[in-house]
Amino acid sequence: MNESSGNESPGPAPAHAGHDPARIAERLALLRRRGLVIRAIRAFFEARGYLEVETPYAVPTPGEEVHLKVFRTEQHSPDGRTRPLFLHTSPEFAMKRIVAATGLPVFQMARVWRNAEGSRLHAHEFTMLEWYCPHASLSDLMDETEALLRATLPPVVQGTQVEIAPPFERLTMAEAFGRYAGVDLLATGDDAAALAHAAGCDLRSDESWEDLFFRLLMERVEPHIGRLRPTFLTHWPASQAALARRDPHDPRVALRFELYADGIELANAFEELTDQAEQEARFVADRARRAELYADDPDAAWPMDHAFLAALDALPPCAGIALGLDRLVMLAAGTRRISDILWLPE
Repeated sequence: MNESSGNESPGPAPAHAGHDPARIAERLALLRRRGLVIRAIRAFFEARGYLEVETPYAVPTPGEEVHLKVFRTEQHSPDGRTRPLFLHTSPEFAMKRIVAATGLPVFQMARVWRNAEGSRLHAHEFTMLEWYCPHASLSDLMDETEALLRATLPPVVQGTQVEIAPPFERLTMAEAFGRYAGVDLLATGDDAAALAHAAGCDLRSDESWEDLFFRLLMERVEPHIGRLRPTFLTHWPASQAALARRDPHDPRVALRFELYADGIELANAFEELTDQAEQEARFVADRARRAELYADDPDAAWPMDHAFLAALDALPPCAGIALGLDRLVMLAAGTRRISDILWLPE
């Protein structure tokens, strides 16, 4: 899941704060709530016929997101050979291989790692809930995600005005930019100067269309959505498709949504791309961009996941989602910091 919300610094922490027994005891009610949410999640998916799976955490390819920083390790074989491995940033590639092999709906609550992140909403190691449903549309996945939140969260999130009651708001990215930024987003194409002019803001030095898009999203759109009820922000510009397929009715946009509640980005979802050639071309472009931006980072290069690409030809039409389990627990427990609901926070 792309975690773009919450960039504030967490501030200094006392040494070994996460290992203070009193700190665990004072948070025990919150940690018990974590356990209740996890049990509710498992019951929800088992009742819907999903298969719970487990995939490797140390992998040759941690993901293909351009800007995510990774944790690197090394595997040693008994014969003395070594190979680099990485702690995965998402189980997505592996889970789609399982769907391709079985045709079954699957879910996993996986530990994932993302380096160089930190705020009240971020931890370097956290838990991601991911699930993939064959033959589901993006709309079907929104319905199911809404049902999951209603099964795991209180009717009103404590300390907020957010009601977890149907229907959740569904807002396209174009509608959101028109409403809150006064911009016809899709009309700007990939022209950064045109987007800046339409938004009435200055284009910063070396700021790309993508950079400005995310700046406007964070500054003008995100503060207004998910405040009274959760909001699905849907139909992202095609340049932000990642692993989503384009909308066959409007190729300017991708079948992708993110879910927001109380200013927290909870989830990132795709109607999955199943075209191997197109996905490989996107990966090649992403890898070139990452190499350009992080040429001095020895941990920014890894092999392409050809096993995943090969599986795409057998992947049925499918929708999938990555949801930050820790952030869901934060909403269930009515707390504002991810460290409150981790057993041994950093």
